[in-house]
Amino acid sequence: MELIPAKTIISGYGHGRNWFGNNYNMNIYKGCSHGCIYCDSRSDCYRVDNFDQVRGKANALGIVERELQSKRRTGVIGTGAMSDPYNPMEKKHRLTRGALELINKFRFGISICTKSDLVTRDIDILKQIQIHSPVLVKVTITAWSDELCNKLEPNAPSPSRRFAALRELSRQGIYTCILLMPVLPFLEDNPENIAGIVHRAKASGVNFIFPGFGVTLRQNQRDWYYQKLDEHFPGLKQRYIKLYGNTYDCHSPRARELWQLFKQECEHCGIIYQMAEIIRTYKQGYSYNQLSLFG
Repeated sequence: MELIPAKTIISGYGHGRNWFGNNYNMNIYKGCSHGCIYCDSRSDCYRVDNFDQVRGKANALGIVERELQSKRRTGVIGTGAMSDPYNPMEKKHRLTRGALELINKFRFGISICTKSDLVTRDIDILKQIQIHSPVLVKVTITAWSDELCNKLEPNAPSPSRRFAALRELSRQGIYTCILLMPVLPFLEDNPENIAGIVHRAKASGVNFIFPGFGVTLRQNQRDWYYQKLDEHFPGLKQRYIKLYGNTYDCHSPRARELWQLFKQECEHCGIIYQMAEIIRTYKQGYSYNQLSLFG
């Protein structure tokens, strides 16, 4: 694996009132090999060259340790926003596992976003962190069908494997969430798919689901997405162009209908879906903004 230089890996403190209560963000890898046809991180604004090649950051664990030690406040560290922390390289190089060990050492919390069942390897450390700080594992699942997912996310583990991982995490007492986003218009925005995911989430012991009924498209990401639509779903690109033009937020035409169905199914299954309630629930009982002894 190629290593690239990095000056910093963990962002500065934020109050964590919005995206899953994250106070910091950490990206220990750059690039992603899942090949998802819709990935926003391909956009020009992020300036990630050779996006499909996963690279690690040189001296990553040394930087993470230094930065954790210097923080004046503990809090929840989010990871997985720009690059999956459980990409195939992680199985050998274990940078994410090493970072989790340091997060536990310095008594921070962790909020993971992934599409990989490799996250179950680190249940032992997650349980240690959960003793003192909030832990949340978010697994992205946008299609319950393995066959459809194979076209949309060709190199990622199947939804079946992800649901199995969620089941094991839940069984071990880890708070789990499904990121039901993006729900691709004309491909995933149907009642069967949405209800199917909610029901499988219930069977897997999932605590929360957070949805987004549509997809964002910009810059070269749009070109990549349309190229893949032409390969796998001939004629669909023209429907997008006609309906959305160059719109950034491409909301599903069925968004309102699907939101009502989603709410109904979640409430029936006892699954939380509102962000404020998600944050309150998984952080309940923790004091995560205390001054660090190492600041």
